[in-house]
Amino acid sequence: MSTMSVEATTAVPFAAFAERSLAGDALTRAEARAVLGAPDERLAELLAAAFTVRERRWGKRVKVCVLQNARSGLCPEDCGYCSQSKISTADIDTYRLMPHDQLVAKADDAVARGARRYCMVTSGRGPSERDLDQLCTATRDIKRTHPDLEICVSVGLMDDAAARRLADAGVGWVNHNLNTSERFYPQICTTHTYADRVATVRAAQRAGLNTCCGGIIGMGEEDEDVVDLAFALRELRVDSLPVNFLIPIAGTPLAERPTTHATRALKALALMRFLNPEADIRSAGGRERTLGDWQALALYPANSIFVNGYLTTPGQAAAEAQRMVASLGFELEAE
Repeated sequence: MSTMSVEATTAVPFAAFAERSLAGDALTRAEARAVLGAPDERLAELLAAAFTVRERRWGKRVKVCVLQNARSGLCPEDCGYCSQSKISTADIDTYRLMPHDQLVAKADDAVARGARRYCMVTSGRGPSERDLDQLCTATRDIKRTHPDLEICVSVGLMDDAAARRLADAGVGWVNHNLNTSERFYPQICTTHTYADRVATVRAAQRAGLNTCCGGIIGMGEEDEDVVDLAFALRELRVDSLPVNFLIPIAGTPLAERPTTHATRALKALALMRFLNPEADIRSAGGRERTLGDWQALALYPANSIFVNGYLTTPGQAAAEAQRMVASLGFELEAE
């Protein structure tokens, strides 16, 4: 289909976008903008089309993931959305990297709550050798007890050597989000660049690690920035794609940002699904606040969720999430 105006695109059934996605063809930029600009009265049609793509790869399975804030605060970076950054005055707990036994025990707890993936997250610019030693040792011990548990780490900027060490230890995924478009990125962070983030994703891929890489909706970006992000993630061929919705935290520069409307959040998820049909797409941080009673609808484009919170902010409890998954006839992904 050739490039067309947004007005013309809105007249095209979204089912055609699903067919194109399943055939491996990218939408045009005009079509991507049309997804974000779809009239709210067509939301059900849009979600049904996104589900057609989601179902082909993931069926009705929902993967549950648990984040562990393995080191909190004390970060030298200035990311405007983050309560742990050097410019934040948010009232949060701060601590160094958790002891080995605690990291392992938290993995046991994640499995008990139905998690298929356990992600250890450390604040900071990047991992020290000591951090890598500890995370690698913890990963080996966790995998001995839970061989089918997917282990993810999020350690900031990373080079090839660090990525190889993690891969050799049994880590399967590395999370490092692009967060937004290259154009908008300097508005939310100045201590490292968009290119630095892309380089970390590439290093993980060269080491044979799966990549978990997405963004944040609601930081003041324009539709074009969301489109840029979606296409960038497609170009990187990311394996997991968390779509976060800004949680405005008191003490951060973005504390006064308005909440993203639920319909816009769902349209962003649908766009990510159309452009990344094979990716494990996660309705991630802020879904509870942004989507409210509509949270379950995110499962039509997304096949994965976090439970029990997002580093320094609370989230939906595992038992409640399990009831939500069942409410629309979806099923939890088993080991």
